[in-house]
Amino acid sequence: MDRDVQQLIEMGATVAQARAALRQYKDVMQAAEQIFDGKFDHVMDEDIEGDVAPLREHALRIQGPATPEDEEDAEADDSDDMDGFADYDSDDEFRAEPGKPLTDVDPYAGIFFSKDRREEVIEVEEEPDAEHIPEWNENRQLMSQGEWMKGCPEGSEQSFLFSLYSQLSEGQCACPHGCGEGVQRKKSDFFVLPPDFDKYIERLRKLVIRNCHKCKKQYCFACGEPINSASTRETSTTSDDPLFHCANLQGVILGIGLFLVEQMYSDQIQEGKTEQSTVAGNSKKRKSETQLPPPLTNGVDDDDDVYYASSVKGKKAKSGIGYAGDVREDMSGQVEAQALQRARDEKLGHLLTAVRWYLPSLRRPGGGRTSDYLVHPTALAHLRRRFNHICSSLLKNDSLSDMSDRSVLYRELFDWLETISHHEALASMMAMPIMVVVSVKAVTTRKGINSSHPVRERTIVYEGSSGPRELLESLVIQAQAAMKSLEKSSKASEAEDEEMTEEAKRVTNESKGKGKEIEMPEDSRKLLGFCKRILATADAIDRFLSETKGTVFVERLHASLPKISTSSKETVHVATGATEEATKDIYVEWATQARFEYCDLSIPPGDSEEDAEDQVPNYKFYYNNEARTLANTDIPKRSLAIAKELAVLTTNLPVAWDSSIFLRVDETRVDIIKALITGPAGTPYHNGCFLFDIFLGSIYNQSPPSVKYMTTHGGKYRFNPNLYADGKVCLSLLGTWSGPGWVSGKSTLLQVLISIQSMILCDEPYLNEPGWAGGAGTPQSQAYSANVRRMVVRTAMLGNLKTPPEPFADIIKTHFRLKANSISEQLDEWLSQDDGRPIAADGAPYGMSKQTPGTSDNGLRQDIEETKRILTQLQNESASGSSSS
Repeated sequence: MDRDVQQLIEMGATVAQARAALRQYKDVMQAAEQIFDGKFDHVMDEDIEGDVAPLREHALRIQGPATPEDEEDAEADDSDDMDGFADYDSDDEFRAEPGKPLTDVDPYAGIFFSKDRREEVIEVEEEPDAEHIPEWNENRQLMSQGEWMKGCPEGSEQSFLFSLYSQLSEGQCACPHGCGEGVQRKKSDFFVLPPDFDKYIERLRKLVIRNCHKCKKQYCFACGEPINSASTRETSTTSDDPLFHCANLQGVILGIGLFLVEQMYSDQIQEGKTEQSTVAGNSKKRKSETQLPPPLTNGVDDDDDVYYASSVKGKKAKSGIGYAGDVREDMSGQVEAQALQRARDEKLGHLLTAVRWYLPSLRRPGGGRTSDYLVHPTALAHLRRRFNHICSSLLKNDSLSDMSDRSVLYRELFDWLETISHHEALASMMAMPIMVVVSVKAVTTRKGINSSHPVRERTIVYEGSSGPRELLESLVIQAQAAMKSLEKSSKASEAEDEEMTEEAKRVTNESKGKGKEIEMPEDSRKLLGFCKRILATADAIDRFLSETKGTVFVERLHASLPKISTSSKETVHVATGATEEATKDIYVEWATQARFEYCDLSIPPGDSEEDAEDQVPNYKFYYNNEARTLANTDIPKRSLAIAKELAVLTTNLPVAWDSSIFLRVDETRVDIIKALITGPAGTPYHNGCFLFDIFLGSIYNQSPPSVKYMTTHGGKYRFNPNLYADGKVCLSLLGTWSGPGWVSGKSTLLQVLISIQSMILCDEPYLNEPGWAGGAGTPQSQAYSANVRRMVVRTAMLGNLKTPPEPFADIIKTHFRLKANSISEQLDEWLSQDDGRPIAADGAPYGMSKQTPGTSDNGLRQDIEETKRILTQLQNESASGSSSS
């Protein structure tokens, strides 16, 4: 029973009420309902000898606000008065164990908890009541208690929410001057849902200051404390605003305000879906296969419609493939859609700005007010359950270009993050995982106790996901990549100026004045400014966290942030005897960090006079000549497109145990790119490493990139009907195959890479040849796949291990070392499936005599044995290196 009592206490009951309710109702939830309905309000703690209610007492401490001027007096009267506003974010609970120095205690062990955390919460959904509001001359819904507490998986935060709701929606607010007069509170005073936030604030401002009818003195209707007008300061616009008088007002304003923000955001998402459906309905004549794939959303499925709006984990949709038929993409309506999105963003941004004004902030013009110092415990609860939903959704946008176009909204989001991180009571939220709904386990409907409306109870399952600062770091990585690209184009422009004639330089300098500035197109300047804003926000947050939480907090936070590797040469070890799941986790973590890097792809100049005079370097690259032709040239549209492209690629290249994509970009020429794709599971390409050279040409992205397949066994092997021995890649996106292809300004290199990974490196490559498209499962298809497997082992596995292509030597070795056991088992299976035929370099399965599988000496067995020897050698080297370190 003690456990049930504790659960009810966390929900806001006293010990006496909890025990009395449980004696009458054995079920905890039934007991809670009766307590919430007021049936046990008459039961006092003193009714049960020895009973105390520490948590209830703790929650009710919020009723005694203190102004900044009275802080010293408050501390003298009762040093614990502020505890109710700090314990939910306090480090006092961390104590040294007996015999252990306090310096060894990690003060943030309770803040940085695992994202694997899982909570089940029963939430109540009830029909809201309505009441006529004279000021607005209309009936408005009232926020129900279930809606007020909805989305909160934390027991302690639930008690604070319940306490504030109960205090401000019922009972009498007595005059604090001792005259015996009082005013009855009702739900519509504080919990009415307004037509807009400004009207709510205007009504609340008139409502909160009460003049006692009996003693004629003023007091606050929210906290029941006197309003001392003599102590108000005249130095700021908030000095006379009664809405900053107490913490209770802050709690209710943020609760209603963030509810309105979340509601507007959800409505806008639905509006966007409706608009997309309308556009799709107007385009029914187009074949569904011609639709461009939806933008990647970094794991967020916008169509997920669960009980509580949240960012639900999901699989990233593969895109850039499946085109068929000679039809152009219909781009009509795009400008109109962008205008509508801009209008929605401005509306939401305005509301966010209005609500942000009531966040606790000691940097408020004229200094902090009472509620800025005395933060209500529900403030953190409101932010974590409502603001975090919007924050995570916006920060998971994988398109830096889209975010830049929507800067009016994103800049306001950054202001929120900075404000939150600068207040000690809220700052830890930046590192806390965001709890999101993953499922609704059970739904039951029952009759309401005090209402004719039915009440639904839902068992909601919450799981931890990336916190706000972690999500922001992904944008930081993208912004740094975009800025690096834009800087390269600026340097190219500088180099062009240096090659100008003296007369041209003189004219240019005269026109520009003394200070030389690099002309940058408006779109590029806009993107650059937005990237700088992202970096400034991250720096400000880290600086504020250092000030409020300490350097240890920030160091631990940074250790958990996503990173891109500065060098893939760092050795990754797997402990001896590690489970397959542990090995997979290590592989994915390594691949995530190593998937994108800058490197030097240039060829060092020789000693000849010709090499010394040639200022344009050569590159280890198929498109070397084309790259040299564009050296020191700046094409603004191209530069901007590359900047946007690289920003997305830094954090969105798919990585998985089954298949990954790795990219290497030249550090001085961001248009020179090399890609390595590991063959997907379930295909004859599985675990092979396939290299591609990619060049973003002079009119990128008005036209597609140039892509050359390099893993061809010296130009001899054709691995797929779409991968020629000479390196040609057949894909409609690249214009090398029939069907709708590249759409200027919309198609991306990421789509090309995923298309190759998913549709070319497929399970039955035989079917990629149009004339063979109907041969699924036929002997010819099986023979084609067997032939591909032999080529993969000889070239994409063994060949790459013996002579790793630059710059992927370390990637290839780590890939095969971490997956050595799995690959060995795969090779044994491939050998047993082999049909015994020799390798057909052109891939054709015809003209070969049938032989008993596995009996001929086609070299596969020898290739597999040599591959296994190298795998064992790599594992032994790693084990010795790990033990020595």
